Amino acid sequence: MSLTAIILVALIALLHLYILWFEMFAWTSRGPKVFTNFPKDLFEPTKAMAANQGLYNGFLAAGLIWSLLIGNPDWKVHVATFFLLCVAVAGACGAATASRRILYVQTVPAVVALLALYLI
Repeated sequence: MSLTAIILVALIALLHLYILWFEMFAWTSRGPKVFTNFPKDLFEPTKAMAANQGLYNGFLAAGLIWSLLIGNPDWKVHVATFFLLCVAVAGACGAATASRRILYVQTVPAVVALLALYLI
């Protein structure tokens, strides 16, 4: 795995740790500022749902971090590929259902990291 791919995977893992924090612990305080298209009165009733989504983002981050710790170069790339594809799909789903901005925050970086895995 190239240094560029390692850096990109690490940055995407950090992004998903931030999303974990945001969705699990700051949904009602920061959520209305980020998702301005949602009615403010929906954040409190959806707090448990957001926390669940945050947990899933934590699993994505854990998988990406795990891929960086694997010693076997082939498995390192395979595991990173799997979790980057999961991030890309989750981003596309989020863009289709919540905010188009998610496509650029999650899917595009994951695709760029996938390209770095296989082209650099």
